[in-house]
Amino acid sequence: MTTLETAAAATSGSPAYPTRFRESEERSARIAKPLRLLGRVTDVDEALMARIGAGFLERDEVGHRLAEAMRLRADDPQRVPMGDFAARLADPVAVPDAPPALADFFATVEATPDWVDLDLIAEAGRMQRRFGRNAADVLLQLSLIGGYRFGGPTDLLVATGGLTGDMTRRRLAETQKWAVALAQPDALLPYGEGWRLTVHVRAMHALVNHAFEPTWDVARWGLPINQTDQAATLGLFDGVLLLGARALGVPVTRRESQAVMHLWKYVGWLMGVDDLWLVDTERERHRLNYHLVLAQADISAAGPQLAQSIISTLRDLPRGAVRQERTLSMLTAFLGPRSMRELGLPVRVPWATAAAFVENTVRYRVLGRGEAGRRRLEAWGDRVAAALLSDYYGGETVQDVGALR
Repeated sequence: MTTLETAAAATSGSPAYPTRFRESEERSARIAKPLRLLGRVTDVDEALMARIGAGFLERDEVGHRLAEAMRLRADDPQRVPMGDFAARLADPVAVPDAPPALADFFATVEATPDWVDLDLIAEAGRMQRRFGRNAADVLLQLSLIGGYRFGGPTDLLVATGGLTGDMTRRRLAETQKWAVALAQPDALLPYGEGWRLTVHVRAMHALVNHAFEPTWDVARWGLPINQTDQAATLGLFDGVLLLGARALGVPVTRRESQAVMHLWKYVGWLMGVDDLWLVDTERERHRLNYHLVLAQADISAAGPQLAQSIISTLRDLPRGAVRQERTLSMLTAFLGPRSMRELGLPVRVPWATAAAFVENTVRYRVLGRGEAGRRRLEAWGDRVAAALLSDYYGGETVQDVGALR
């Protein structure tokens, strides 16, 4: 990966940022106001904004080299067949004479940083399991649909067909599968399920970037999958998850917050996110997220299309009518009426948020006290996750993620 400080310095005289950069800053500042308060931001950090702008034009270079090798002609000795990647991901001793791009990719992801604390990651996994339905609610509504309020990544999702039409349910299933896998015991040890799924997603992102980069409007949006957007996405899974869970009445201690942030820091590293964007605390994340939101474009036509596709898909799930109304109610509380109208979604009375808050107060502060209570919460979270995956996958016996193409 390139170094963002170097890139920002190189462009400091004449910044070569995509036109989306800071094009709707007043709107973005309004949306990000809670992050400004939580991150204790008094003034916009212009040096940080410059690095964010440069990051729109930077990619995961290790993944890019792998994608290039995967797209070589069949007779090229440097080519990495999809089957070899799958075999290597399943077995670290497979493909002993791997081409350089494949060997370098796995050498990178296997070189676990010294700062990784496996005990803290295990604690985070237990905490995320205790979040139960709250984690699914926050990640779907505040993280996923809330992220559709800005152009760029949404336009890429529409272009790939990743979260529209018949693929919506499948992609929601795959995202949920990955999030659930990360929280399981030992899942992030090298070649554990969460580790393998994360590495798979990194390669998938690299292939998407490689496929779209030649025709993508880079001057407008930056690279299809770039370092800044990856940093913003990571923030939707750690800081926003904790923020949303607390808003629903889930108590989170300082130690638990530290653990969850650490888990996602390692996941971000595995995904190829530059070290510059990997943080240790909620406050750091909220501060960074505030600046990342300031850098975003206005909503594009892709945002309402994606949001409405998800809401429509919920109707097709078991208990679909109730699920849809509950989601719209919580979305109204999370995003506010103005954002709901921008996304073309109906505004609802936020009864679901109030009900969840009351339910969580009893579940966590009364029934979930002590070690026995925490074990009950983890078991409840496991049941919720299994039921949700069953609903999304529609009874499929093999709950896998998308094949690389």
